[in-house]
Amino acid sequence: QVQLVESGGGLVQAGDSLTLSCTASGRTVSNYSLAWFRQASGKERGFVAVIGRGGTTLHAHSVKGRFTISRDNAKNTVYLQMNSLKPDDTADYLCAASNRAGLPTSRALYDYWGQGTQVTVSS
Repeated sequence: QVQLVESGGGLVQAGDSLTLSCTASGRTVSNYSLAWFRQASGKERGFVAVIGRGGTTLHAHSVKGRFTISRDNAKNTVYLQMNSLKPDDTADYLCAASNRAGLPTSRALYDYWGQGTQVTVSS
C-alpha cells in the first residue's frame, strides 16, 4: 500500500505562485508514475500533470508554461510548481501514483490517491 499526503495549498491572489508537495509512504514510489489532478467544485476531476519513472513530464494544455511537475525520489515526493495563478485554477489538488508504464493521464489508471489540498485563487 502507498499512502499519499499533499501539502502546500492555500489562498493566493491572481498572478501569485504556489508550490504543492506530495509525499508517499508505505513503499518507495521511484518506479511509479506520479501525477497531479484537480477538482473544482461541481466539476469532474481533471488531469493536470504527470511525471514518469525516468523524469519525462506531460502537462495539461491549460497549465502548460505556468505549472511544472517534478519529483525527488530520495524524498519519495512529487511537486507541482504553480506560477501565474488564475482564479480558474481554484480547485482541490490531488496527487496520484500509478504503476503503469508511460505517462498516464486517465484517473482510472491510478492506483493510489491522496486526500487533496485546496488551492483558492482570488481575482
